[in-house]
Amino acid sequence: MTSFGGPIAHLGYFHEEFVVRREWIDEKSFADLVALCQLLPGPASSQVAFALGLRRAGAWGGAAAWAGFTSPSVALMLSFAAGATALSSRLGLGLLHGLKLVAVAIVAQAVLAMARSLCPDRQRAAIATCAALVVLSGQSSTLQVGAIALGGLAGFFFCREMEAASAGRDVAGVSHLVGAVSLFAFAMLLLTGPVVTQVWPTPAVAFFEAFYRAGALVFGGGHVVLPLLQSAVVRSGWVSEDTFLAGYGAAQAVPGPLFSFAAFLGYVASPTRGVVGGLVALVAIYLPGFLILVGALPFWDGFQRKAWAQATIRGVNAAVVGLLAAALYNPVWTNSVRSRADLAVVLVCFVLLTAWKAPPLLAVLVGALCGLGLAAAGLA
Repeated sequence: MTSFGGPIAHLGYFHEEFVVRREWIDEKSFADLVALCQLLPGPASSQVAFALGLRRAGAWGGAAAWAGFTSPSVALMLSFAAGATALSSRLGLGLLHGLKLVAVAIVAQAVLAMARSLCPDRQRAAIATCAALVVLSGQSSTLQVGAIALGGLAGFFFCREMEAASAGRDVAGVSHLVGAVSLFAFAMLLLTGPVVTQVWPTPAVAFFEAFYRAGALVFGGGHVVLPLLQSAVVRSGWVSEDTFLAGYGAAQAVPGPLFSFAAFLGYVASPTRGVVGGLVALVAIYLPGFLILVGALPFWDGFQRKAWAQATIRGVNAAVVGLLAAALYNPVWTNSVRSRADLAVVLVCFVLLTAWKAPPLLAVLVGALCGLGLAAAGLA
């Protein structure tokens, strides 16, 4: 309920609570766990929370840790989804427009921060640029998957000369058998999902597969889920672009993981709609990240020692920076900034986030108030 500030802040809260205060895990094991979750696809802070619960109290502990960390933001996003459908007045639409403008500033900040950490050299900057060009060349969701795959291939060949991660230790008690079964389940659900939707073309199956695929391809940070989900739910016609970006902006104002945005989308877009749809979307988007985490835990020490694996991951992470940069242009910018006044709001929020280091919650409040002001003045 108090973890505002994004994934890095979440990890700081975890360190203070579980390493320093409760002493549930030592410094080295915690650092190894964070390193693993940052390399794997999925929401890193939620994966760390799940693994801490798994280490402390087994499978039920992992489930309880995830529920405790996620439920406050999910409850808030479901409440916003229930009220968003009623925001059809002039001021209500202005509020939604303000949230869309905040999303522009938030994504721009994420692109800048991720580029600094994941593309610090010429090779990875070039991979990110090429990935952005691939995604911007068309509208197909397969371009995103192709850009990630090509990024990994480029990393394999061009990012091997960099320093490898140090070898770690077992960071959670998972057997090799359980790990292998989890990896198999992760791969089977990802690879067979598109086939199942063709053989059994029901809305519920397509909905689950879309959110599972998005969760399975999120590398480098939670913000990368934006282009993946936009491709899944907007291009399919399940939710409008305006509603999508307004929900994304609102997700910045709640504590906990950004993946709770899926609960909002499930509420407004699923075949069942309502709370059930939100919870189905939530499970679908988190499941791949938890399966691959459980699968990787028993093999982590050996994986860290392989230079080719590290190089491939570097290339993938650089490619997702390009994906997010492409999403900053379309749909985030093209569907939000329509006037000089809109640009002014974006600039104010961006400077608050980057220069003043303001919490995202403050930027959301500023954007929402500006949206209401623009609506009152007839400019939104």
